[in-house]
Amino acid sequence: MLTPGNTYEEVVAGFRWRVPEHYNIGVDICDRHADAGLGTALIHLAQDDRVTEYSFPDLKRLSNKLANVMSAHGIARGDRVGVLMPQRPETAIGHIAAYKAGMIAVPLFTLFGADALAYRLGDSGARALITDLESWPKIAAIRDQLPELRLVLVVDATEDSDGATAFGPAMARASDAFTPIDTLADDPAVIIYTSGTTGPPKGALHAHRVLLGHLPGVEFPQEFFPQPGDRFWTPADWAWIGGLIDVLLPALHHGVPVVAHRFTKFEPQKAVDLIQRFKIRNAFLPPTALKLMRQIPNARCPGMRSIGSGGESLGTELLDWGRDVFGFTINEFYGQTECNLVVGNCASILPVRPGSMGKPIPGHEVAIVDDQGTPVATGEAGNIGVRRGDPVMFLGYWGKPEATEAKFAGDWMLTGDLGRVDPDGYLYYVGRDDDVITSAGYRIGPGEIEDCLSGHPAVAMAAVIGVPDPIRTQTIKACIVLAAGYQESDTLRAEIQDHVRQALAAHEYPRIVEFVDALPMTATGKIMRRVLRDHHTETGSSTL
Repeated sequence: MLTPGNTYEEVVAGFRWRVPEHYNIGVDICDRHADAGLGTALIHLAQDDRVTEYSFPDLKRLSNKLANVMSAHGIARGDRVGVLMPQRPETAIGHIAAYKAGMIAVPLFTLFGADALAYRLGDSGARALITDLESWPKIAAIRDQLPELRLVLVVDATEDSDGATAFGPAMARASDAFTPIDTLADDPAVIIYTSGTTGPPKGALHAHRVLLGHLPGVEFPQEFFPQPGDRFWTPADWAWIGGLIDVLLPALHHGVPVVAHRFTKFEPQKAVDLIQRFKIRNAFLPPTALKLMRQIPNARCPGMRSIGSGGESLGTELLDWGRDVFGFTINEFYGQTECNLVVGNCASILPVRPGSMGKPIPGHEVAIVDDQGTPVATGEAGNIGVRRGDPVMFLGYWGKPEATEAKFAGDWMLTGDLGRVDPDGYLYYVGRDDDVITSAGYRIGPGEIEDCLSGHPAVAMAAVIGVPDPIRTQTIKACIVLAAGYQESDTLRAEIQDHVRQALAAHEYPRIVEFVDALPMTATGKIMRRVLRDHHTETGSSTL
């Protein structure tokens, strides 16, 4: 949707939303290209190193078959369809089939335990589920808790079993002719559950238009994506909005091939090898992945064109490292499950300011507002708000109208994150409302301190929290994972504290430094500071 320009202002002025009344994600990302004879859509690297390519006509034929399989089992328009698989072709096919049939996809993370799966499948009232042999036992164990679940299709199964239908044989029997449902752009398409870091997960219901709403937020930080020769990849699971609608769906919309590979555990050197082997030009790499890649000695990764990152602030150290390793500036962006990719950077036309998320993506109106939805003064911390009516904004929380209403104040959707804006319009993430530290009268965001800590050679990863203090209200505590070759000591602890005191501010240095083996993170790579705070309150330690 973006028209390239020489300045941010020029691109904003030239932007217009193009959201038709009738729109279907599955037709857009698959059938449209198949009918035009477009080639490679997916490149799948299996665990056994086997590479399989799928064309757009392949995806159309297979998704038509799957839509017919589900319809034959009584799954109809508006029914919810769970998709519980890693990055593999059947995951994409499951989404495309659900969208084309007017059903509502419910992406589910393969590392979820039985309780988490039972909650999401039960809360959404899923009527069908597409999964694989690896995850099937978890579903079998909770099947009696899910009375609405009528059909479970198991990929890799060779024959039907009690409660499960083998995917392959069912597909072989199905017709590959299917007429997609003529959906409206505002019709529901997908329920993506929040990570639940601040309470029970809620299902964010999105309309088909959510993909069109995402496009500017992909094109901008990916440096006016697509360009000839582009090829997209992310280690982020397609069960999350970052993998699904930041990479897979927009790349297919633009006819750009996507590389699919399941990392059972993210290994930075293997990620670099994957990028080089498949000539990947564009990527979404969460900050956690970048921090792990930074630990590779003398890393070099030529040939890429753009990298977007979001979820945590990148900071000066990571930005400098990225320029050295990739030869360009990594573009940070911001959004959340309910309203994603609304702020970002595009280094070729917008000078990146370390610590800043960038400026509002063209087409989105973002402001810093108070709890009543009134914009606050420049430089003052407040809620990051997005103007109502945005095409990328969710329809509401599934089955939770009160929670949906509480998300809004006046004309603004409140993200639950705190931020500030500088005189030039750059936005800065301060933290989750409950992450902000109040110490000796100062309100301190953890991100800036974590960025500073990352600049010390001994620090591989860091999380900063506030812990109770009878005098200061809260004291700043740093939980640090040491880099290879360093051992914890009181001398190193004092050195790290002095590093922050000198580089940042005397009132922002961590009075408590605890060395830990690992940090608790969501599946999308965000540090779960609440877990660290709770553990400190219970035990006095942040070692999990």
